[in-house]
Amino acid sequence: MKIILANPRGFCAGVNMAIESLERALEIYGAPLYVYHEIVHNRSVVERFRQRGVRFVDQIEEVPEGATVLYSAHGVAPVIRAIAAQRHLRAIDATCPLVTKVHLEAVRFAKENYTILLIGHEGHDEVLGTTGEAPDHIRLVQNVEEVEALDLPADAKVAYLTQTTLSIDDAEIIIAALKRRFPHIVGPSRDDICYATQNRQEAVKELVPESDIVLVLGSQNSSNSNRLAELARAYGKPAYLIDSIRDLPPHCFRGDETVLITAGASAPEEMVQECVTALRERFGAHVESRTIREEHVSFPLPRELRVLA
Repeated sequence: MKIILANPRGFCAGVNMAIESLERALEIYGAPLYVYHEIVHNRSVVERFRQRGVRFVDQIEEVPEGATVLYSAHGVAPVIRAIAAQRHLRAIDATCPLVTKVHLEAVRFAKENYTILLIGHEGHDEVLGTTGEAPDHIRLVQNVEEVEALDLPADAKVAYLTQTTLSIDDAEIIIAALKRRFPHIVGPSRDDICYATQNRQEAVKELVPESDIVLVLGSQNSSNSNRLAELARAYGKPAYLIDSIRDLPPHCFRGDETVLITAGASAPEEMVQECVTALRERFGAHVESRTIREEHVSFPLPRELRVLA
């Protein structure tokens, strides 16, 4: 067996910042400490913090008055911030700056009275936060069929934004459909899909032709991890989205395959190495690390923690 380890893979700058923020907040304030939604979409990361006394909530009203709450990397709507202030919560904002960029674009377009067509997945935490910035102006579109079904006149004043963790190829198809319907549509000055999502997809595209099977480390609710598995399958390769090697179905390997291993932007590297170790022990696999693009991005801790530091 041969293992190709895709680089870049795993944690992005936004996830690193969010996790470091929660670690620092625990040091300063101790447990219990509350996080609005999962800090990142990864089962093992969330469970590790849960065992240390972090409580993840889906309703801001679940946080006791006066307690400390950290907003996840996916961002929150303004109404959540308002409720937190009313409840006198100590709020720490660990929103990824690339998500904040999309929020600011939504606010700008709304002020200019655009109808904003947000390309994303219904119910995703990031989509909920972005929509909350301008709920009267934003309409979600998830595919070309929904673009065609829009009840807007051809000359409507429209703009588009995208969720940061989408498939680049899928987003481009939807954007092309929007431009056909609304040739005058405007978009963000720079792509909304984040650098890490693009880089991990690029690595899979380049390396998947050499592989027989693809393992994507990541949780089922991780949008960018799902896109990596979908991308591999689009190239005709079997792909498994797993939290750990224990999630693989039995007998999925012959033992002589070339296995491409990558990881979503919220998946810990230790889970990748656990897979590598298991395949080495079972099949005598040898490993080849392949770097498609270098990453040197980092984000500072939230202002609330920098002040204390």
